[in-house]
Amino acid sequence: MLTRLPKWVEYGAFILALIAGFINAVGLFGFHHQSISHLSGITTLIGVGLTSSHFTHTLHLIFIVMAFIVGAALSGFILRDGALKLGRNYSALLLIEGLLLATAVICLNQQMLVGHYLASAACGLQNAMVTTYSGAVIRTTHVTGVFTDLGLMLGAKLGGEAFDTRKALLFFLIVSGFLLGGTLGAFAYQDLAFNALYIPATLCLLLAAIYQWYGRRNAA
Repeated sequence: MLTRLPKWVEYGAFILALIAGFINAVGLFGFHHQSISHLSGITTLIGVGLTSSHFTHTLHLIFIVMAFIVGAALSGFILRDGALKLGRNYSALLLIEGLLLATAVICLNQQMLVGHYLASAACGLQNAMVTTYSGAVIRTTHVTGVFTDLGLMLGAKLGGEAFDTRKALLFFLIVSGFLLGGTLGAFAYQDLAFNALYIPATLCLLLAAIYQWYGRRNAA
């Protein structure tokens, strides 16, 4: 149970989920209604595309998946271990994510498909940044697993097991952040188009700076 969950984990999970929801909303509006923060729908579209003659579009979707994997691989290379711990080099990953998103904006405004791949790589990097904390699986770029875990927890509670309220709070914050990010992303895209991605890019940079400051403060 996450009875000793530090507040920085809860705050960080909320903001990261907000960033992912924001990016996904921009993707749905600007990338031909394709999700960008997770790959379930895109993988399905690839399967469907293999039965049609739209090879170029299917290849584009495959590249999006590959970019997501590259982003996750970069996170794994830098961290080596997905367990969430204070003092690890999350600030570098957040900096890279922000730069990937900012570069994606430049490419997308020039109608370059590589912008899609950069945004996907940013999401893959973020999703791999935090995988577990005290045995709890944490994903900040999609909420399917979160809803599944909440359902399992409720079922276990009905079966007489103890209910981990801190774990439920963490999952609630992730869902809330993703939902709020999607709402903000939709509004921002209407006014800013792809430039809206500068907002989550800036949030990544701010979060990196805050994490760096917090880590030094607690190490002193």
